[in-house]
Amino acid sequence: MDRLATLDLFVRIVERGSFSAAARACGVSRPVATAAIKALESRLGVRLLQRSTRHVQPTAEGVAYYRRCVAILADLEDAERSASGAVAGVLRVDVVGYLARRVMLPVLSDFLALHPALTVHLGEGERFVDLIREGVDCVVRAGALADSDMVVRPLGTMEEVTVASPDYLARYGTPINPAGLEGHQMIGFVSSRTGQPLPLEFTDAGGVREVVLPARLLVSGADTSAAAARLGFGLVQAPRYRFSEDLANGALVEVLADFRPMPTPLSVLYPSSRQLSPRVRVFVDWLVKVITPQLQSGQ
Repeated sequence: MDRLATLDLFVRIVERGSFSAAARACGVSRPVATAAIKALESRLGVRLLQRSTRHVQPTAEGVAYYRRCVAILADLEDAERSASGAVAGVLRVDVVGYLARRVMLPVLSDFLALHPALTVHLGEGERFVDLIREGVDCVVRAGALADSDMVVRPLGTMEEVTVASPDYLARYGTPINPAGLEGHQMIGFVSSRTGQPLPLEFTDAGGVREVVLPARLLVSGADTSAAAARLGFGLVQAPRYRFSEDLANGALVEVLADFRPMPTPLSVLYPSSRQLSPRVRVFVDWLVKVITPQLQSGQ
């Protein structure tokens, strides 16, 4: 096998966890696939895959090599698609999980119907993603963004709310202003950047005020934070869309509505160092056209 075919084979083995499945996908026999990977590992001087009777998984070196291979293959595909102007192939997008399920998925079928030769690989996460090394085409992120060499397209802003469960408010009382928060508790959402709980934020005529309340529960996931709020662990802040159903059915109650946090910007980012492929271009344009009105109507 030539080097490019071997890269493709290696990526398929990692993604499928199987030599046999990857060999079938590449149209070669299992012995040919095994020999090609052995030759690759010998040439590189490192073991890329750990093999067992039931499963194959990459070593630490294999993970790093896999990410580079995905990026190389994606760049090659981009070059071919850009030359023809075709919107096809696999579009790899990374989105915060609940945003993907609540805002994007309900309308994604319309986008796919417009581009029948396109497949969307939707990843969920809030961590930093190295788009080029990991072969991700673009990411959708909320909040203020650190300086980078990424191209940023604003999608709009999300209204933020402060909520708590009726049970929590029955025990601790309902505050009427931020000064009345003494004796209350918050659910501590731990920042992935600082490792510390994020303060609650309130706005009034004097500007923005940050408040840190005692937190008996610290979480690092947005879904866990929302679940904890329903169970009465404390006050929590998040975009309104996340709690729309809870607010409608009474599982959660908005408090301090006159002192809501600043709206949170939502953006789509993609590498500035790459030639923008047709599939990324049409997806970003679609997000701006479809998601932005959703955010506005959701407020």
